[in-house]
Amino acid sequence: MRPDRAWRSGVAFRRALAITGFGVLFAWASQAAADIEFNGHGKLRLIAAEVPANSVLRPLAGSDSLDAEGDLRLNLTARRDGFTFDVNYQLIGLEGDRVEYTRQLPANTPLFVGRLPADERRALDLTHVVHDEGDDAWLQRLDRLWLGYTGEKTVIRIGRQAISWGNGLFYAPMDLVNPFDPSTVDTEYKPGDDMAYLQYLRDNGDDLQAAVVVRRDLVSGDVEADAGTLAVKYHGFIGESEYELLLARHYADAVLGVGAVRSLGGAVWRGDIVWTDADRDDYFQLVSNLSYSWVLGGKNMNGSLEYFFSGIGQSGDRYAPGNLAGNPELVKRLRRGDLYTLGRHYLAGNVSIEMSPLWTLSPTLLANLGDRSALLQLVTQYSLSDEMLLLASLNLPLGPDGSEFGGTETGVEGVFFSTGVGLFAQFAWYF
Repeated sequence: MRPDRAWRSGVAFRRALAITGFGVLFAWASQAAADIEFNGHGKLRLIAAEVPANSVLRPLAGSDSLDAEGDLRLNLTARRDGFTFDVNYQLIGLEGDRVEYTRQLPANTPLFVGRLPADERRALDLTHVVHDEGDDAWLQRLDRLWLGYTGEKTVIRIGRQAISWGNGLFYAPMDLVNPFDPSTVDTEYKPGDDMAYLQYLRDNGDDLQAAVVVRRDLVSGDVEADAGTLAVKYHGFIGESEYELLLARHYADAVLGVGAVRSLGGAVWRGDIVWTDADRDDYFQLVSNLSYSWVLGGKNMNGSLEYFFSGIGQSGDRYAPGNLAGNPELVKRLRRGDLYTLGRHYLAGNVSIEMSPLWTLSPTLLANLGDRSALLQLVTQYSLSDEMLLLASLNLPLGPDGSEFGGTETGVEGVFFSTGVGLFAQFAWYF
């Protein structure tokens, strides 16, 4: 059998197996005396951006880029005798310039521009692209599909799910599984992965968590240990302070981490230090932040300031393709979605202002201290009702050509991988 046919056959088998398992679990939930909860949302969003004249995207997208996206999410949860079955279905539609021009980009050009959600690395292929042609695409997927049990001291979940670890507010080196891009505006749902998760609660309030994430090698398509993640995290208390200890094997790399949370007067300090033993070398990552809430002019305000150091990042502004090629460990993590930064030193901060009980305004700055470039975001959220929400962000990249946020080099003189002022606007309806 040809390799491509074998791969397609394997995908079809895994998808059929997942659907069969879903049917069995759904039948159990429907016939048993279970507590069933059904909800979901529909989201419509517009994403627009200027395209500079010297951008590699200019010949593909023109002077500006405009896209419309729709996301229907249906969530079903059934509970009985400590057992929980959870499944989330998504129907996603996309239309616009980005859908088309990202299809034409060379595979080695963008490190942060993805096209469509895909399951090549996941153990189960639960994503089906219905249509992908021209300037529009449609796909359906299961983003959550897990069965769990909750006892007095134990939580066990098996299947597609999401976990979030660490104390970073913008950058999260201890969050090994699908961390958010710091510039992401809508962080309501984190993408799920196929894993087994265990949590044990001790009598003193400490807890032990463990996760085994199963993935496939992109070349062979087989489940391999070196493509997966095995992680154990202990969370404990010392007086009024909290601490975390992490021990993991992530894509064949040994990872050790320690984190802490402590109250400082009226503020809260959080921090993580993570050491990774990679193929070629070992490196450290550190994140430290401070949060504080206050009232000014009768308005509730909350501010955060965070410093992030990435030992695997490039020093200065050496982001040309040739420079990045000399740092394969960094490129590998960028492509996997483990990391979203090119440099080493970052400073991030935001202030959330409660303009009214229904309206929140949050200016946010993500700054690369090495090349003095930054991304300024003005995020606003307005509640139209209990079921409807408006979310928007004005995005302004700052920095010279060749910098991370100003636009990195492409290898062609005078041409950069850059975008200009951008707008994100989203209407969400919950049911």
